[in-house]
Amino acid sequence: MTVLSGSISITAVSPSHCRILNNVRDPITFTDRLRISFGWVLDPAIDLLERLRIHPNWLTMAGLLGITVAAYFLSQGNFTAGGVLFLLMTAFDALDGALARRRGEPHNFGAFVDSVGDRYSELVIYAGLLWFALSQPNPWLAMVTYFAAFGSVLVSYIRARAQSLGLDARIGLFSRVERYLILGPSLFFNIPFVGVGIIALGANLTALQRILHVRQVAHQSKLPRKR
Repeated sequence: MTVLSGSISITAVSPSHCRILNNVRDPITFTDRLRISFGWVLDPAIDLLERLRIHPNWLTMAGLLGITVAAYFLSQGNFTAGGVLFLLMTAFDALDGALARRRGEPHNFGAFVDSVGDRYSELVIYAGLLWFALSQPNPWLAMVTYFAAFGSVLVSYIRARAQSLGLDARIGLFSRVERYLILGPSLFFNIPFVGVGIIALGANLTALQRILHVRQVAHQSKLPRKR
């Protein structure tokens, strides 16, 4: 699977994947590439959930509940159990949005619930790590956890704020999917400081990258200044 920038050759994709490509104005993101590459797993799962009449919001809430339990394990220092549960719950995140599209759910509200659930899920994990760090005490882990949460929120906020102005800020290496792919294994292998430290650095650099990108696009578009 190629994850670097450049062209990608696709010979046959499902209709849901075609919709992904048609709705993206810029080169497809790493998340889009994952959806395409793992469509052979996601599509049958979505078919089953649709036959069972599972509502997408149920998956979002179930994923958030599972992530909260994972955060509790982390707060108690049980990183392996917390990491396993965290990785398992990420599957719900991959399915809820795709199921909503398949069911033709209202796009705006479904996207809103999904996005809010994602923010809660990520921040509750950092809360569990912060609790553990403060109970040790481990000030270095506490600080990198704070800055990881700080950067993660900024990355998402900058994109949302840019979209509200009609701009696209989907750039950078440390979007939520990449952060999850780093955080999950680092928790499982009991090296949380390494994973959270990488995220703390990468997320804040991505936030800065997006700020500069929005500035450049805004100047090019000659948007009127809001008062």
